[in-house]
Amino acid sequence: MRPTPRLAIGSMLAALTIFSLFLPGCKKPAERKEGEILIGFSSRDLSAEYTAKLSEAIVEYAKTKPGVKLVMVDAQSDVQKQFSQVENFVAQKVDAIILNPCELEASTPAVDYVKAAKIPLVLVNQVTKSAGDSYIGSNDFEAGRIAMEAIAKKLNGQGGVLMIHGIMGTSAQLQREAGAREVFAKYPGLKLIDQQTASWDRAKAMALTENWIQAHKGKFQAVFAHNDEMAMGALLALERAGIKKDVTVIGIDAIAQALTAVKEGRLDATVFQDAVGQGRGSVDAALLLARKQPCPKENLIPFQLVTLENLSSFLK
Repeated sequence: MRPTPRLAIGSMLAALTIFSLFLPGCKKPAERKEGEILIGFSSRDLSAEYTAKLSEAIVEYAKTKPGVKLVMVDAQSDVQKQFSQVENFVAQKVDAIILNPCELEASTPAVDYVKAAKIPLVLVNQVTKSAGDSYIGSNDFEAGRIAMEAIAKKLNGQGGVLMIHGIMGTSAQLQREAGAREVFAKYPGLKLIDQQTASWDRAKAMALTENWIQAHKGKFQAVFAHNDEMAMGALLALERAGIKKDVTVIGIDAIAQALTAVKEGRLDATVFQDAVGQGRGSVDAALLLARKQPCPKENLIPFQLVTLENLSSFLK
């Protein structure tokens, strides 16, 4: 059983699924009205709260655009499944593709396949080794740096830190780690006690933190998790062990449960990532490219540290 429920993603999935215009594996071109723009969108994994929110923003914003149809599919963090989805989009002769890549290197062949087919491609939220025609997202290096700077400030530059990684090899994992390591280099008194992946997953992060409590109790004063799902898992483990008061926990994404935990004084901070801004920006870029209009190669939406002091600005 999961330690705490996630956002009600089931209802969100149901709302998103109605926009799927073909069955997976079907390569017959989708019917469309004359002049209608057809956009294919492959989401990395709708079971993750932030990705679900990003996908919802893309679907809902596309609905506001006259003469636009959106095909949305879920790769479920499966690189091969995502490649097959991209093949289907190409076979359907979509006007543009929005891709939320599963991994930095392993998803690169999907990008190359689209480029070879000469279909406009927008990468959203994560990148691959090959560039698309436009990237809409945020600088994950900055997210890691912002989170670790907050930890350094909280610990006055002295203390042990545990780092929980996302799926290894994803651009977000690599860049958030790099940003954090820049801060470690800046503060010699900060020591990285241990680091492992929990694959963006709350339950895995909770189990990992429970093991770390046994192995490193008394040696660490902070946990930096590469996303809020994992931060919430670590938080629960620390609370159940009765030692949260001695440990700072910070995550990234500002998902609803993390914001609530900050409000309650349980989570020390999170780093806001603008899912709606990224989602809308990716649709706008896809439409510009489909219409053969000038489109920026990159649109980076800033991260922002969220603490109890500025929390009200991020609550709906």
